[in-house]
Amino acid sequence: MAFSDHWQTLNWDDIRLSIYSKTEADVQRALAKPKRNLEDFKALISPAAEPFLEAMAQQAAALTRRRFGYTVNFYVPLYLSNLCANACTYCGFSMENRIKRRTLSLDDIERECEAIKAMNFDSILLVTGEHQTKVGMDYFRTSVPAIKHHFSYLAMEVQPMETKDYAELKGLGLDAVMVYQETYNRSTYAEHHLRGNKTDFAFRLDTPDRLAQAGIDKIGIGALIGLDEWRTDCFFVASHLEYMERTYWRSRYSISFPRLRPCEGAVQPKSVMTDRQMVQLICAYRLLNSEVELSLSTRESPEFRDKVLPLGITSMSAASKTQPGGYADDEPELEQFSVSDERSASAVANAVKAAGFEVVWKDWEQGYSG
Repeated sequence: MAFSDHWQTLNWDDIRLSIYSKTEADVQRALAKPKRNLEDFKALISPAAEPFLEAMAQQAAALTRRRFGYTVNFYVPLYLSNLCANACTYCGFSMENRIKRRTLSLDDIERECEAIKAMNFDSILLVTGEHQTKVGMDYFRTSVPAIKHHFSYLAMEVQPMETKDYAELKGLGLDAVMVYQETYNRSTYAEHHLRGNKTDFAFRLDTPDRLAQAGIDKIGIGALIGLDEWRTDCFFVASHLEYMERTYWRSRYSISFPRLRPCEGAVQPKSVMTDRQMVQLICAYRLLNSEVELSLSTRESPEFRDKVLPLGITSMSAASKTQPGGYADDEPELEQFSVSDERSASAVANAVKAAGFEVVWKDWEQGYSG
């Protein structure tokens, strides 16, 4: 049994119709309950919930303070390579884009790590394009230990791998893996993933299962908001989270909700999410699950990130560079996507502190129990 088996029992069109048929009474019932289920989540992300945004925000903020206090984890992405063997319509690293490709050497990595450590980070997210041969396990066997030497907490966002590979990487110091399905609509997925291993919808869908089976401490899931109708995609993320927590209770989980940003060869979003709707989604995730970590990246504007921080966000990136060598080099390569919040790490930290929160530069230790 894997999530792909459960996914086959879910009908996209039926779920979409169910979400849009929710009424104000359904929303009020969901808000009155001490514990919500997926049907309540449908109501909370439905158009009927939009007039209840203030009530949702108050409850979400209270739940977040009760579980996470006033702490916000800071992390930074380190892009190791923009090599990619996939053709994806929305990504600047797509193999069909004629760009200068670069993979960091160990010397490059050392300089990047030193530049990042100078900004005070102790939690790092390693990112690569998806290229099994040139940026695969052989590369990770040398690069991961070199990077772990500098940082207490190490996460990765790379191509999906087998359980044995994740287990080996865990032994080398890997703590967390983020793997986003992009969209849970299989036909839409096929429209945007044209060539390469990423065309395998089911293999990607079951990656969180393999991560949990390998004993990875934290697993991040999510959808790329805009590839398809956002409410339905985000319901599938919630369903995926519920399945993972029920099946693999030893791992921790996080959710990200990236909106499509401008990039080389970008596609226009099929579903546009407003800022108010993003707030609605953040609150709905928190009202559904008080334990899940919610992460907000520098894709969002400084003003928006500062305003939504109290509502449910538990981790944020800062000072992000989305190209290899972005921290130590003066010659930038092509970015994977455009960053909206371009503030320095210290500026973001000061804004977080001004809002009454404490910045945590290192993720929780493994075994942290709250």
